[in-house]
Amino acid sequence: MLEIRQLVKEYRPVAGEPVRAVDDVSMSVGVGELVALYGPSGSGKTTLLELIAGVQRPDRGAVLVEGREVAALDQRELDRYRLSTLGIVPQSLRLVDGPTALDLAALRLTEQGLSWKAAHQRAMPLLERLGLRTRADHQAGELSKGERQRVAIAMALSTQPRLVLADEPTGNLDTRRGQDVLSLLAEYSSEQGAAVVLVTHDPQATHFAHRTLALHDGRLDASKAARADAVTGPVP
Repeated sequence: MLEIRQLVKEYRPVAGEPVRAVDDVSMSVGVGELVALYGPSGSGKTTLLELIAGVQRPDRGAVLVEGREVAALDQRELDRYRLSTLGIVPQSLRLVDGPTALDLAALRLTEQGLSWKAAHQRAMPLLERLGLRTRADHQAGELSKGERQRVAIAMALSTQPRLVLADEPTGNLDTRRGQDVLSLLAEYSSEQGAAVVLVTHDPQATHFAHRTLALHDGRLDASKAARADAVTGPVP
């Protein structure tokens, strides 16, 4: 599903040496696989996700999704890729005050052509699964940071993407809610056959991921990679 080949991304400051945020990274994520990616702040995790999403272009190497190179897509193809193939859970999300949680969860579906009524019907089960049934008609400004994070997850999964990129999806959640989110992502990956890349500091993620990888100074650290059995229930 996702293949990354010798990917390099450098940032060039006005003064000083270039910094390689992503340094010769190669990895793959298969259909129905959830991979957790660990690493300290500044290790290149978010940059790697942005390269996969086509937000940034690599200096060298390639990102292939379903055999197509992301950097070779024109703007129209890139927009379609992000709307139909990709689901993104950002580390921080600014939600416009006014729309309700249900409106926001349904937004990407309306962009695909569904009516608001049909989009609401499809989005509501996701909000319920994320513990937001009673908050569905509340505006974004009335939601806590953790609730907004869960709305972002509902938005990302609403279109049934085949590739999900989640950047610290449990960062604003307590332990129980974090387990619920990780369980949902694992179940979604398994049931929908989707590839999921999870950037996290949450130690619980190892219980839900098929594989865990470590990124340090832009490079994958094979010595710290580990294998974990996928778990779709709460951590014991």
